[in-house]
Amino acid sequence: MHSAFLALVGLSFFRSASSQFSPGFPYGSEKVRGVNLGGWLVLEPWITPSIFDNTGNPNIVDEWTFGQYYDRATATTVLQNHWNTWITQNDFANIAAAGLNHVRLPIGYWAFEVGSGEPYIQGQLPYLQNAVQWASQYGLKLIVDLHGAPGSQNGRVLILSWYDNSGQRMSSPTWQSNQTNIDRTDAIIKQIASMFAGQADVVPIIAPLNEPAGYYGSSVLTPLRQYYYDSYGNIRYPYGTSTQSNIVVLLHDAFQPLSYWSGFEAPPNFQGVAMDTHIYQVFSNADVQMSWQSHINTACGTQSTLSNFDLWLMVGEWSPAITDCATYLNGRGNGARYDGSFPGSTYVGSCTGLTGSASTFSSSYKTFLRQFWEAQVISYEKSNGWLMWAWKTESADEWSYLAGLQNGWIPWSPTNLQYPTICG
Repeated sequence: MHSAFLALVGLSFFRSASSQFSPGFPYGSEKVRGVNLGGWLVLEPWITPSIFDNTGNPNIVDEWTFGQYYDRATATTVLQNHWNTWITQNDFANIAAAGLNHVRLPIGYWAFEVGSGEPYIQGQLPYLQNAVQWASQYGLKLIVDLHGAPGSQNGRVLILSWYDNSGQRMSSPTWQSNQTNIDRTDAIIKQIASMFAGQADVVPIIAPLNEPAGYYGSSVLTPLRQYYYDSYGNIRYPYGTSTQSNIVVLLHDAFQPLSYWSGFEAPPNFQGVAMDTHIYQVFSNADVQMSWQSHINTACGTQSTLSNFDLWLMVGEWSPAITDCATYLNGRGNGARYDGSFPGSTYVGSCTGLTGSASTFSSSYKTFLRQFWEAQVISYEKSNGWLMWAWKTESADEWSYLAGLQNGWIPWSPTNLQYPTICG
């Protein structure tokens, strides 16, 4: 309960919190500029479609079914090879060379604890530790993001895109409906907080839950708000005493308007809390029907909302992609709204030349990607900063920060803008 949390931390916190808290990055004064290491320690079919295609089994659609239906020894070998090669020390060197200061690392609960009957394959934690070491070596700040929770915290969205990024693709979330799921998640957050309590200079943020499905209403939001209170205690007070850590708690907005969270865990009663919002323009029929200029205008139109919030605020996921054409983006076996191959969608255009290898992209499309990238960066820096999704993809270059660097629609310094007045 909230009251129990207050009793736990004690009134001394309220008298001295502001003087004690010293985050590992100056979030109020410097902009977060970063990238997500998507598809590494949590598999996503659209980021690495070959891993799923090579199984030869169309029923393998996420990391749960990868462990459930694939030969165990083969699956383990494939995962270990993937963990060893998808993100390496060289990637961290390139991320730093690109002028970025943060990486967000999604990880699933199953890296820490697998319950009876759960088919997940473990072995991710040494790579988490590698990532922290590499971040330290290259002067990067690493956000540990719990991307999947027991029972799945998002299931699928109401617009019929399946979520496979929580590890288990389901018709609806069940995390919130079973207290055991929440208790297990609390225990994992305590474990993460304990691992990094003294390393706020490298791991300045823990995000206790990615994209919980707040659009299901109070059935999710009520337990979620309590979980967020508990996560504050678990992350900011990891020592079992009144001693605080300097790690920031990054809360996802659960797809609610920022106004919903106004005043939630705000100073002076709470310190070191930030809000994470994710902005995409590809996951509805209306989104993919927009003109290129409308996509830019929409990005620019976020500025007033992002510039007026009572917590540190960052856009923790976004992309220059304007279609859902990337293979398996809507889930393995599902098509795209843009070309009408997704159920309930209407044909907008061909996906040819809009996804896949940048070698197929026209010069005008690459110019647009640069303009759209800049419009978003300019707009999202009205908040405390941004982290683009994702650093790399196997075959969807429009989503890849690395491909953008290599092909010219992302500058090697994120402040080197060609269209600084694109938003007016």
